[in-house]
Amino acid sequence: MVSRIVVALGGNAILTKDPSAAAQKKALEVTAEQLMPLIKDNDRQMVVTHGNGPQVGNLLLQQLGSDSEKNPAMPLDTVGAMTQGEIGFWTVQAFTRAMANNGLERYPVISAVTQTLVDENDPAFKNASKPIGPFYTEEQLPEIKKQFPDWELMEDAGRGYRRVVPSPKPLEIIEAKAFGPILESGSLLIASGGGGIPVIKDGNGYKGVEAVIDKDFSAAKLAEMVGADELLILTAVDNVFVNFNKPNQKKLETVTMAEMKAYIKEGQFAAGSMLPKVEAAMEFVTRTGRPATITSLENLEDFLNNDSGTKIIP
Repeated sequence: MVSRIVVALGGNAILTKDPSAAAQKKALEVTAEQLMPLIKDNDRQMVVTHGNGPQVGNLLLQQLGSDSEKNPAMPLDTVGAMTQGEIGFWTVQAFTRAMANNGLERYPVISAVTQTLVDENDPAFKNASKPIGPFYTEEQLPEIKKQFPDWELMEDAGRGYRRVVPSPKPLEIIEAKAFGPILESGSLLIASGGGGIPVIKDGNGYKGVEAVIDKDFSAAKLAEMVGADELLILTAVDNVFVNFNKPNQKKLETVTMAEMKAYIKEGQFAAGSMLPKVEAAMEFVTRTGRPATITSLENLEDFLNNDSGTKIIP
C-alpha cells in the first residue's frame, strides 16, 4: 500500500546568503537529494510545497527599484505568482535530477502555480503579521521607513526587522481537485508554493489580493485536500521544545492534540516562529485524524528509521 506525504519546505531553506538563481538552484538540488529516502522504496508518494517569503521580498525590492510609468512595479499577488513559478521551475529540475540519480527517473515531476481562496473579511487584512523579504537592523529602520513610508515593519524572532503584510487563513486550494489524476499517475507534485496566490471570489471567478499566506497553513490545507496520510513540516530544529532555552527545556516527541493545546495556552511557542507551524500541524490532525510531524531536513533519516521529530497525533 502506497502512502502519501506532503512535505513543506521553508523559503529560507532555498535562499542562502547568496541570493543568485544559481545558488538557490544548488540549495534545492541538495534538498531534493536529502528527501529521496522518503520515496526510494516506492512505498510513499510525495507532494512538495515550499515557502517564498525571502524571494517575494527581494523581487518586490527589484520591482520597486525599477518602477516607472513604462515599467510599473507588479502588485504583491502577481509577485507571489512570479516567485511560485521560478521556485517551482528550480524545484522540478532539482527533483528530476535527484530521482534520476536514485534510479527513480520514471516518475515525472510537475509544478503547478496554484491559487488559494481566502475570506475577504478575514481579520488578518487589518493586522499585518507575515514577514517577507530581507532582515534590517534597528539602525537601518529610519532609512527604510523614509524610502517605503507605506511599509509596516516588525521585529522578527530576535533576528532583526522585516516588512510584514496581511496573512489570511487558507480556505481552499483552488486547483486541488485537478491534482487527483496527476498523483494517480505516479507524478511527484510541487504545489501551493509560498502558500499559493491569495485570491477572493469575484463574481464567477477570482481576483488576487495584497497578502501572503503562511506556507505551513497552506501545506495543511493542501495535505487535507489531496488525502495525505501524513504532513511533514521541515524547519531549522529536530524537535519542538517547551521551556525553550531554559534549564528545564524539554523536547517534544509524540504528543497528543490535548497536550499541544495546553502548551499553546501556556504560551510555550513563539508567535513569529514555531507557533504557526504547531497550529498548522494541529489543523491537519484535527481535520483528518492523521499525524503531522515537525522536524528538520537533517533529521530526516532518524525520522524515517525511528519516527523521530515532534509527531502530533489525535
